[in-house]
Amino acid sequence: MYSVILKTATKYLTPLMLLFAFFLLLRGHNEPGGGFVGGLVAAAAYALMVISYGVKTARKELKYAPLSFIILGLSIALISGIPALLVSETYFTGLWTEMKFPVIGKLGTPLIFDIGVFFLVIGITTKIIFTLAEEDQE
Repeated sequence: MYSVILKTATKYLTPLMLLFAFFLLLRGHNEPGGGFVGGLVAAAAYALMVISYGVKTARKELKYAPLSFIILGLSIALISGIPALLVSETYFTGLWTEMKFPVIGKLGTPLIFDIGVFFLVIGITTKIIFTLAEEDQE
């Protein structure tokens, strides 16, 4: 299906959706949002790209294979628990810095965990979307 309107809208909506996904990621460790919701919004941007331009273009725009995002996200999420072990706390105990940043607030291990979840959700969701779209084209 070829639609000039959809392709034009996708060209402008995709960067906005990715920016909003990043905003949700950073907002999430203090307020509602976070890695899961941000990852879903980012994956929805690529789903829109699949609908508009096809799987081949969406894969090219994603730059890396979805499996790479899954591995990266899972690694970051698991590593986020290690700082707690270094200060004799239980694994995944949240630790925060004393400094406050203007938009983000206090930085801590929950943000690192959220970043891991963000990449993991992008990887899993885009893998599902790409696989279903490829099967549909056959």
